[in-house]
Formats: sequence, structure tokens, C-alpha cells
Amino acid sequence: MDRLKQIESFAAVATKGSLTAAALAEGVAPAVIGRRIDALEERLGVKLLVRTTRRITLTHEGSAFLEDCQRILTDIASAEASVSAGGVKASGHLRLTAPAGFGRRHVAPLVPGFRAAHPDVSLSLNLSDRVVDIVNEGFDCAVRVGDLPDSSLVSVRLADNRRLCVAAPAYLERAGTPATPQDLMRHACLTLSSDASQTRGWAFTVDGEVTHLRPSGPLDCSDGQVLHGWCVAGLGIAWRSTWEVERDIAEGRLQPVLEDFAAPPNGIYAVFPHAKHLPLRVRLWIDFLKLTYRDPGYWVGTATV
Repeated sequence: MDRLKQIESFAAVATKGSLTAAALAEGVAPAVIGRRIDALEERLGVKLLVRTTRRITLTHEGSAFLEDCQRILTDIASAEASVSAGGVKASGHLRLTAPAGFGRRHVAPLVPGFRAAHPDVSLSLNLSDRVVDIVNEGFDCAVRVGDLPDSSLVSVRLADNRRLCVAAPAYLERAGTPATPQDLMRHACLTLSSDASQTRGWAFTVDGEVTHLRPSGPLDCSDGQVLHGWCVAGLGIAWRSTWEVERDIAEGRLQPVLEDFAAPPNGIYAVFPHAKHLPLRVRLWIDFLKLTYRDPGYWVGTATV
């Protein structure tokens, strides 16, 4: 007997509360459902359901097994839908959050393409630089950049993210190119003034160890986008993420410096509350981000989104 049929029948009986209701939904006789349940229990060697003439209740083992069965059936439905043009359509409302700067550049512009592929999904996007509590605030998924703190949330790494020192060619022609991180102390460095950001300073790898420096300069700002603009304008050296400057580097507006001392990359992640019973719309959104971000051409503006 098909193991999947046994699992489907068990889940149907457990959720509908009777053999008759499960059989009616499938269009078979109740006896067929009963035989599947008996075969499943015999194969597993445990009692999953307690059946009386009045009702059906789950045993302790049955309750635990039901959760796994529902997850498996959801995964199968999602897998089939992802490869079948006529499969289950994603629908419902998707609540997303992302850091403001990254979200403006690399989340919001992707929404039209996702909606075109899945028109039955509506979407809300929250852009905020605070760490949003996605569970208590009711979000389905967050995009986060950097090292993740330990938590009960599930994360999927979407892409690598590096931090680089960059400067406009005009600045380097005027002030020279630093050869070591210590040389930054003699340069105009564009730094974040927010106490909540880069508290340890700029990170470099020196003699195989990650070290941090706190360079300074005549200009600082609490907004990273402003620092980016000042850097492009030739006002100094900035320490920025590749997601922000890779296109500028490819097109010659900025030039990386101290690349031999770059710290190891951190990550760009999709974070969500749990993996069980993840709605299809959330799975498809994460897959959409993964497919987009893993194309190297995307970051330098040569990919079609």
C-alpha cells in the first residue's frame, strides 16, 4: 500500500474528525480509509488514533506524528506547485520587512517582478533600521544583512556581503591611495555618527586576524546613503557594503582600496519564524530573492530583474 496515501488518509481523518468525512472528501468508502490507517499503525508499531463509535481522538504519538505528516504534505504540495504551471497558486497577504537602505535598493525594486509572477499575492513592505520583532509584530519574513544573533528564528543565506573601503578616483588622485589600514588615519574618512552602528569601527584582516579601527575625518553622518553620496563626490574614503557600491565600482565611480586587508564576508539572509507549514507565498518569495541575489550580474546592474 502506498505510504503517502496512508499518511494523507491519517492526516485527513485527524483533521476532519471521522473516517466518513475523510472518505467523502476523497471519494472512497470509509472502509478504504480504515484499512489505510490500520496498515500505517501496523507498519509503525504504534497506535495513532483511538476510534470509538462516537468520535476519533489522537494518541500522544498520533499528535506528534500529525505535525510531521502535515509538514511533509505541505512540502510536497509546494514542490509540485513550484514546477507545475497549473499547480497550486500562491495567494494571500505577505508582510515583509528589511533594513531601510538595503530595502530601498534591493527589496522594493523586486516587488513588481514578484507580483507579476504571483498576482494573487498582496504585499506589505516595512523598511526600518531597527531590528523588527517579526514574531510579535506579525511579519512573515525579514531580510537581514550582517551576522545574525542566536535566536529561534529560521534563516536562509541568500548571498555574501563584504565591507570594502572605497573612494572616488578624484579623491585618490588628490590624496593618494592608502597602502595599509593604519594609513587611513592620515586620510579624510567618512564615518557613521550613529552610536548604534559600527560601534567597533571598520573591520580589517591583518596578519590573519580581524582587527577594528576607528578612523575619523572632517565629515560624518548618521545616514549611510549620505556617506555614499559624499564618497562618490570625492570627499573622502568610506567603508561600505558591496550591495551598495558594487555597481559604482563596476562603472568606475568608486574604486576599492585596501582589498588585501578586507575582513571575511558576512551574509544577507531571509529570516522567518519557523519552517513548519510555511505558506507557499513565503517560500516563493524566499526562492525569488535567492534566485535574484545569487546572480552575480544582479549586483553590478547587468542582470534583468
